[in-house]
Amino acid sequence: MEERWLKKKVEELLEKMTLEEKIAQLGSIPSGKLVENGRFSREKAQELLKNGIGQITRVAGYAEREPEESVEIINEIQKFLKEETRLGIPAIIHEECLSGVMTKGATTFPQAIGMASTFEPSYIEKMTSIIRKEMRAFGVHQGLSPVLDIPRDPRWGRTEETFGEDPYLVSKMAESYINGLQGDDWKDGIIATAKHFTAYGISEGGRNLGPARVSERELREVFLFPFEVAVRSANVGSIMNAYHEIDGIPCASSRFLLTKILREEWDFKGFVVSDYHAIDMLHTFHKVANSLKTAAIKALEAGIEIELPEIKCYGEPLFEAVREGLISMSVIDTAVARVLRAKILLGLMDDNIYADPVKINSILDSPEHRMFARELARKSMVLLKNDSVLPLKKDIKSIAIIGPSADVTKNLHGDYSYTAHIAGVKDGVKTVTVLEGIKNKVSPETTVYHATGCDLAGESREGFKEAVDIANKSEVIIAVMGENSGLFKRGLSGEGNDRTDINLPGVQEELLKALKETGKPIVLVLLNGRPLSIKWEKENVDAIIEAWYPGEEGGNAIADVIFGDYNPAGRLPISFPTEIGQMPVYYNRKPSAFNEYLTTNTEPLFPFGHGLSYTTFEYSDLIITPEKISSGGYVDISFKLKNTGSIAGEEVVQLYIHDEWASVERPIKELKGFIRVYLEAGEEKEVTFRLFTDQLAFYDEDMRFIVEAGIFEVMVGASSEDIRLTGKFEVTETRVITKYRKFASEVTIR
Repeated sequence: MEERWLKKKVEELLEKMTLEEKIAQLGSIPSGKLVENGRFSREKAQELLKNGIGQITRVAGYAEREPEESVEIINEIQKFLKEETRLGIPAIIHEECLSGVMTKGATTFPQAIGMASTFEPSYIEKMTSIIRKEMRAFGVHQGLSPVLDIPRDPRWGRTEETFGEDPYLVSKMAESYINGLQGDDWKDGIIATAKHFTAYGISEGGRNLGPARVSERELREVFLFPFEVAVRSANVGSIMNAYHEIDGIPCASSRFLLTKILREEWDFKGFVVSDYHAIDMLHTFHKVANSLKTAAIKALEAGIEIELPEIKCYGEPLFEAVREGLISMSVIDTAVARVLRAKILLGLMDDNIYADPVKINSILDSPEHRMFARELARKSMVLLKNDSVLPLKKDIKSIAIIGPSADVTKNLHGDYSYTAHIAGVKDGVKTVTVLEGIKNKVSPETTVYHATGCDLAGESREGFKEAVDIANKSEVIIAVMGENSGLFKRGLSGEGNDRTDINLPGVQEELLKALKETGKPIVLVLLNGRPLSIKWEKENVDAIIEAWYPGEEGGNAIADVIFGDYNPAGRLPISFPTEIGQMPVYYNRKPSAFNEYLTTNTEPLFPFGHGLSYTTFEYSDLIITPEKISSGGYVDISFKLKNTGSIAGEEVVQLYIHDEWASVERPIKELKGFIRVYLEAGEEKEVTFRLFTDQLAFYDEDMRFIVEAGIFEVMVGASSEDIRLTGKFEVTETRVITKYRKFASEVTIR
């Protein structure tokens, strides 16, 4: 759509609008306020929507509604806005969609930390194209994902919502997530919302909403990088602010973040939405605004266009500010214009904006979508340890399935899934438990025993005896343990569920120790949302599978891996500490961060990028061309990769770079490329990374963004600690980068 024509259409609408109609476009109304006895209320709409509205908050994900009922409510809201308001401007309907549309019956994929474990962005794009189709079937236009936060303290409950600790990996996953969700044309797409802007994942003490202690250099190089890629490469349509403050300035009132960086430096064309209640929290929580009116002024002038989830500040308080001359009409008009621009691009001003309630159930969680959910879950599995016990044979005589998560559907879902998010919901979508998945897999002659053993977080040991008894009768033990996800004390991980330790909760480790006494092999399957401190488990159990929250097909996917129908190739997107006192243990620390403690070192239990396979791989013949280069251009890094085992498998090859000598302290290594390579047994391929010099840039002492002359070490390997090949190249001159640059390497396989 031509930008000049678009601008003209927006200006024409603005000229027709009253102040009341303009301000209405900057707010949102929860769908529950427009519904009575489960149906759309025209009377409530006449009161609340008479001047129009910017957005409607969560119709399908608001309560336990049937999908067709949600579609009908959305259609009635839009019909009212189109036919019974003066200008006939429909609303943008938004929903949560982190691991699938957060609504009853929708396909539920692995949680984001599991998506990142695939190290396969193309699969994330395919996933979000499915989410787009299901959201559009409801008549929804905006999804409040992806999460681009970079966690440094796994005590933080929202770690599970992230793509992990590395900014490059996060940026690649984010770009694919956004591309799949938005599609090629917004008229068929869903506006993606990159959040939480920014540095939300480093809250003080791992406590949600806590302050972020970060310098501008680190802020720009690490925490802003994924957002910059989302804006400048993926053209994300919306940004959501973070709740916390940085250096005393809440992100919701930070002109530095929301205008200087986002608009002036990155040329962001979309609109900014507030995280739920973040604007009124300037008054109630941060205490930087002495009234809701002041909060409205601060947020709107900083650059937040739409207040979510409901109008508290961008209503009467904003009217007062305009009437009293405390805020310029040009600020109002600019914000409204950005909202109207998005509505035109979405096709909301066209005639046919309604969804079909008859078709919705045939689209949600279709057989094809469910099949892909299983494939994505399989790709997300990380084999942390295997002492030759896996894969198991399907005709094994007996198995004991033990643990508090072995047969609980909720424990396979992340916090922004319908099942985990909405209180009181048992199953938002048909979900295969680990017990069911294993029963589906083994031969009819196999005896499968099951015992819970203990609760996830309780102190009771009453179930230990039954668990030990069935273990003694079995050839192997599969222990399914970890956490469960939910919101604000309704889970052990997820939003508002920050922990003071990261051990297996309750008496789960005690149960494992009791099972260890049987002498039977133990396969530990972890369902969890954060890295756990599992030092004893690493030393004492025979195999460990990190499954995260794998979604609706998790049980089948786990069984596929356990019994060898799928060779695992997932990799950790976040480091696991040996014990809580080590934190943080993220891999890309500075050289000065590695001084040891009195009683332990600073090495992680499992490093970033770690993951095992049922086969083995050999790296050889590293070639770097050229070995000297100016500050512009690229270096080709080639090597051979061979499957030296007896079965087919995938290897996630990882490219790391280290700036040996720099004018400011640089990380010991940084991920600059990766690719998941499939090889048959005995097969060999050549992998070539094209590394652009722009990727070597950093902020110098004067905060110039430069590619600095010097020697760079190349490291290629299977994890951040398992480096197989090393080499060097030299950049011969220094160059300042002003605006345009390459964000990612390119990779070819032949």
